[in-house]
Amino acid sequence: MSAFRLEAPSGLLIDRDKPVSFEFEGEHYQAFSGDTLASALLANGRWLQSRSFKYHRPRGPLTMAGQDANTLVQVDGEPNVMADTLPVKTGLTATGQNYLGTLERDYSALLGVFSRFMPVGFYYRAFFKPRGLWAHWEKLIRPMAGLGRLDMDSRPQYHDKQYRFFDVVVVGAGPAGLSAALRAAEGGASVMLVDEQHVLGGALCFHRFDIEGVQAERTRSELVEQVVSHPAIEVFSGATCNAWFADNYLPVIRGSRLYKVRARECIVASGAYEQHIIFRNNDLPGIVMASAVARMMKLYGVCPGSRVVMLTGNDDAYLHVLELADNGVEVAALIDMRSQADDSGLAQAVRNRGIVIHYQHTVYEALSASANRHIRAADIRRIVGRGRVSESSQLIDCDLLCMSAGYMPAYQLLCQAGAKLGYDDKEACFHLGNLPQGLHIAGSVNGVHKLDAVIQDGRRAGEQALANLGMGGTPADTVVTCGVRVNFDWPIFPHPKGKEFVDFDEDLQIADIVNATRLGYRDIQLVKRFSTVGMGPSQGRHSALPTARLVADATGRSVADTGVTTARPPFSAERLDSLAGRHLNPVRYTPMHYRHLEAGARMMPAGNWLRPAYYGLASEREACLQRESLAVRHGVGIIDISTLGGIELYGSDAAEFMNRMYTFAFIKQPVGKTRYAVLTSEQGVVIDDGVACRFADEHYYVSTTTVSVERVYREMLQWNAQWRLDVDIVNATSAFAAVNIAGPRSRDVLQHLVQEVDLNSEAFPYLACRQGRVAGIPARFLRTGFVGELGYEIHVPSYSGEALWDLLMIAGKAFGIQPFGVETQRLLRLEKGHIIVGQDTDGMSHPRELSMEWAVGHKKPFFVGKRSVDYIHRAQQRRKLVGFSLPASSTRPLEGQLVLDQGSIAGNVTSCEYSPTLEKIIGLAYVKPEQSTTGHRFHIRVEDGSVVQAEVTAMPFYDPDNSRQEL
Repeated sequence: MSAFRLEAPSGLLIDRDKPVSFEFEGEHYQAFSGDTLASALLANGRWLQSRSFKYHRPRGPLTMAGQDANTLVQVDGEPNVMADTLPVKTGLTATGQNYLGTLERDYSALLGVFSRFMPVGFYYRAFFKPRGLWAHWEKLIRPMAGLGRLDMDSRPQYHDKQYRFFDVVVVGAGPAGLSAALRAAEGGASVMLVDEQHVLGGALCFHRFDIEGVQAERTRSELVEQVVSHPAIEVFSGATCNAWFADNYLPVIRGSRLYKVRARECIVASGAYEQHIIFRNNDLPGIVMASAVARMMKLYGVCPGSRVVMLTGNDDAYLHVLELADNGVEVAALIDMRSQADDSGLAQAVRNRGIVIHYQHTVYEALSASANRHIRAADIRRIVGRGRVSESSQLIDCDLLCMSAGYMPAYQLLCQAGAKLGYDDKEACFHLGNLPQGLHIAGSVNGVHKLDAVIQDGRRAGEQALANLGMGGTPADTVVTCGVRVNFDWPIFPHPKGKEFVDFDEDLQIADIVNATRLGYRDIQLVKRFSTVGMGPSQGRHSALPTARLVADATGRSVADTGVTTARPPFSAERLDSLAGRHLNPVRYTPMHYRHLEAGARMMPAGNWLRPAYYGLASEREACLQRESLAVRHGVGIIDISTLGGIELYGSDAAEFMNRMYTFAFIKQPVGKTRYAVLTSEQGVVIDDGVACRFADEHYYVSTTTVSVERVYREMLQWNAQWRLDVDIVNATSAFAAVNIAGPRSRDVLQHLVQEVDLNSEAFPYLACRQGRVAGIPARFLRTGFVGELGYEIHVPSYSGEALWDLLMIAGKAFGIQPFGVETQRLLRLEKGHIIVGQDTDGMSHPRELSMEWAVGHKKPFFVGKRSVDYIHRAQQRRKLVGFSLPASSTRPLEGQLVLDQGSIAGNVTSCEYSPTLEKIIGLAYVKPEQSTTGHRFHIRVEDGSVVQAEVTAMPFYDPDNSRQEL
């Protein structure tokens, strides 16, 4: 057995029969299955595991619960992994972070010597004057900023989502959560129990609740056995409830799956965070929370040190001292900041172990071994006032210092729900109120800390949830109290030499917080933004309370008046692949879907539809696009456009409604004509476009983009709920199947199929619309030119879609008809200079920068977004969407690649393809206004990092006089 391992039964989580080997900082170590990386390193005597963000100070475990940034490491190419929650496995390779040189000898640690020249907020003032100086500083600062290193060659793993529904969701599986889940399940509710840990029990797994040390294990065994065996409780261990949204909508992340959970009632039993004590060098490796040392011993069987000092402001630390002593660890002293313990029996039990108790004392400074790599002694002094100590000191040699100033409730989820976190300055305790209907709290998050009271409080919350569900519970009006005070009111002891850390994540000291208030940032929210306190990975779990105390003291207010900073989702850091995981969306097929498969189509998603991308082999994509596009340009092609949205408007106010919704003028649109329709948001951003067909004075048929039909339909309904115009709005997308037949021979194909409509250009001109029949099938005909050729859109009832396709393919065979897909259509429209909303636009694109002023009726008194559009058009333009071209031999830019201006980012490419018709590369890109003149040359950085020179080209690239569309 290692000298740093305790004998069984210590080590609840480890399996001593399953050894594992791993590598850290190039050295090989042995551990057990169930160890975390942090516990495994501690079991091998290694405390230095990472470096701090600002001063690169040595850091080791602080909480052993993933509640801090002290153990952020790089693991197998993934940065910023918390070592105290990462399970070790054979073959794991990890390194420390944020150092220059080695973890043991970090040359960047010299920054600590110059800390006096880096006061709070110095970066806001030091690097931006004179103008342009930042460009020089950036080269030095950027390599030192941040923590881990991204692996640009990493490949995403599979992630997905699942929707779940429960009567009651309980967050937290400690004694309160277990009791609440049991009571709710006993009343007939379906219950989901969520906990971050892989074993149930919360503090029962490691915390000692009585002098003998038997109560926790006995209580845990009873509660867990009942929960696991209950058929109405579904346990989600190793899972994180990462936010609370309206109506108890809870995202729960477990492994590679994001559960989107809806609960009728929610009980939060999230517990509390132990708080640190602020003294000089309180961040040294070997200084931990008191609960962390309990976790080391009980969960991982790690012997935390050989000589320990315990510093506390509550009785819980006395229990931890007993646990240390029972495991053979020498406790040099128990330092209590209070004048006496609340429980005299506990104090006597500690003395019976031969341990000295120093009342009304504190640690004033931790003394370090070489290069601050570990604690070697503690400077103990008597407290003589609020934050003040005597001159006389006592040095106690130690290799471990445990601290506990008290607890702060894990309030984040509750405050996201609108709860108010209050503070009683006299009792130094928190309380949460203003909970929304259907949300309950229990246990230490509710200010209840005595075990029996915690269990009672959990059952009370379960009873209340049942009463709200109408399942026989009775509303519990009584408040469970335990009469235990756990917080010391002022555990902050400034030192003339500083380095008393309030926020370990950001290396912020007492003076940093106080100086922020002296610079005028007196509100806690402003202090946060100026100093960055609470903005690190810990998200204020330990810094929020001392910061509030310091700001309150500096501004002459109470902590209750000062408050803490706002808690926003997510509760803990989320991986992007969890957010971008596979969506379980239904897939829709057009009526012609199987005809496309028979023709060899390569299908692609378009919204929730599948559409042909092109027809042919995937390895021959470029050849397929060229073949299909040339067929349209020189003969005839056909594309399935059934996925386009179709909205019917009926009523005497249909024209007025269109005039208000869209940017163009529609009041005087003639019957039998189409008109381009651009839709903007209230912010003036282009959000959709389509074609508006007027078939009668009181009947419009409006097309939308494939992905936006639901949004447009919803917007129409919402606006008319306010306007109350005489118009009926119908989403008819699924009622129609549609094709676009285009090319100089398209009229020849239709000539003998179409009845009741004269197809000649004089009778049916460009941009007209008609109603008739195709081989007896009722149809709507639109003369449109999205691909830049003579063309007709034909819309028929969806049940006739496949029949229409077959008729056109048979009739077109003599003319060499070629089906073409979405990617070919995008090439053809690009040659014609037509944009695609959502591809060539983004969340800021307005009509002027898209050169669409012609589609805006500025003289209209109103349309949705008009005020914003008019304002934007008067403002200075920041970018412009332009067409560009490159020689065919050039490297083709890809969508999203950057446009440069003298080395700086000026814009990006939105569309780009090789045009076989024009025999060159063409595309669309955002550039600076001064780069938008026709003939101007600008640079694009392509995939291999090289730069190509493109030329701004007038649009449309093809057929600028529209002669081919108007045949």
